[in-house]
Amino acid sequence: MSRVLAAHPAPDRPTQLFAFGSLIWKPEIEHVAEANGVLEGWHRSFCLLQFRFRGSQRFPGLMMSLDEGGECGGVLLQLPEEDLEAQLDRLFRREFTVKPNGHVPRWLTVQSDVGPMPALVFVMNRNSPLYAAGLSLDEVADVLAKSCGHLGTGAEYLLNTVTQLELRGMHDPVLWRLQELVAERIIPG
Repeated sequence: MSRVLAAHPAPDRPTQLFAFGSLIWKPEIEHVAEANGVLEGWHRSFCLLQFRFRGSQRFPGLMMSLDEGGECGGVLLQLPEEDLEAQLDRLFRREFTVKPNGHVPRWLTVQSDVGPMPALVFVMNRNSPLYAAGLSLDEVADVLAKSCGHLGTGAEYLLNTVTQLELRGMHDPVLWRLQELVAERIIPG
């Protein structure tokens, strides 16, 4: 955490966190403002294999991460400066639950309505054994339709993300198609 804070590219500006999945609808950390943003060079992908949370040993799940290429719409969460270390500690404990880490924290530039903003972003660690690269939408839908863990189902995770993006005026056609494919598997015919 101290290395990430020391690398902050604009320590004189409020600290932003880029949320692209469950951090949008379940941030578990305080934030003082929100704004829509677009991260270029990265796309939302169900590429992080999970055996806990929304998956199990019998029915592993997939969680979203950011993988290289494309672009991703999400939400900039402005973190409170007065308790930043404690907020980041909670955030890192949430995001880094397995070793090696599936996510890597990086400072990237997110485009917002008020211009480019540096933001803390969690991207996929492609060296992790949990990296599930190159899955088709059908393969992802098969996993999300079956996976379930102590935090809920993969289908619910997808639905929550799609719903929260839509509420903020962001339409992700890949997630919508994935939602259709998952629904076909859950409710056949």
